[in-house]
Amino acid sequence: MIDIISRALRGNRRKATGPNGEKRINLALQGGGAHGAFTWGVLDYLLEDGRLLVEGISGTSAGAVNAVMLADGLKRGGPDEARKRLADFWQAASLGGDLPPLQRTVLNRLFSLLPGEGLPTFDWLSNWSRYLSPYDLNPLNINPLKDLIERFVDFDGLRADTRQLFIAATNVQTGKLHIFPRDKISAEAVMASACLPAVFRAVEIDGVPYWDGGYLGNPVLFPFFRTTDTEDVLIVQINPLVRKKVPTTTRDIVARVNEITFNSALMAELRAIEFVNRLIEQKRLPRGTGENEYRQIKVHRIVLEGLGERFAGASKLRNDYESFELLRKLGERAARRFLDAHYDNIGVRSSIDLKSELVSEGA
Repeated sequence: MIDIISRALRGNRRKATGPNGEKRINLALQGGGAHGAFTWGVLDYLLEDGRLLVEGISGTSAGAVNAVMLADGLKRGGPDEARKRLADFWQAASLGGDLPPLQRTVLNRLFSLLPGEGLPTFDWLSNWSRYLSPYDLNPLNINPLKDLIERFVDFDGLRADTRQLFIAATNVQTGKLHIFPRDKISAEAVMASACLPAVFRAVEIDGVPYWDGGYLGNPVLFPFFRTTDTEDVLIVQINPLVRKKVPTTTRDIVARVNEITFNSALMAELRAIEFVNRLIEQKRLPRGTGENEYRQIKVHRIVLEGLGERFAGASKLRNDYESFELLRKLGERAARRFLDAHYDNIGVRSSIDLKSELVSEGA
């Protein structure tokens, strides 16, 4: 991973601001079931605030859905249209949305489950999955996400856009991360990124089967480094790093293991970035945008943790609009606090201390 990041960090030019004085930023949107509504709130506030110019977007699973809604809205009509598309999608995806009953049942599973979640619905499905796979439980291979996304996103227009966009998925056969760049993104690519193997059949694209991207890139950062001008990345993280309470029940233990697991790829990328940044600061690597020079990435983060323990594993099961709306408000509040505290850091320095974030005391 460090070698991949090191190569990606080389080259490219740097511009600190957009044409109207906005600060440039790349957005990396994590997946996490219905908690993606928190990301909706973050994006809604950033778009309304208007001081950031989104140059690149990456997303995984629910983050991939938010990513294509955001990118499509920005292309079609700017920030106001992006805010409308995000709101319309989450309204349609909620329990009170207008999907047919069979599609509604399948979509409810998508938003209510993460691998290993210790919830009643998951327990039921887990017991059944010991004997029946999604190929048995979903013989018609119904995936309502495709129809829902295609209702809101013009993928032909999106592929022709100039904004960088990356969607992560997991290649089932090789076990490797696959990144769909903007010109390869389709409704099927988003479905692949959000394909939970306990619920859906693997999504095949050009004969290759894919599962949820969260196993290997949740979200990915390195594609930005050679494709965008900015050196700033804002991560919207909805799988908490920190839990104050030690899990003691089987459900809580499994849920916590999966939070850690679904953050592991991101942590590996952050370690690589911290390593390269440290070598630049020590003058052991040349900083610049030319050949064999390295970019110093500034990392920022808005995270769901600390906004209430009640928004833990159990809330990934809630997909009524009232719960989505509450998560949206939490996201707005988190984005406002981030900008109040760290806007001046963007373009200047990281707003988180990567070394202390990644290394335990005494290490």
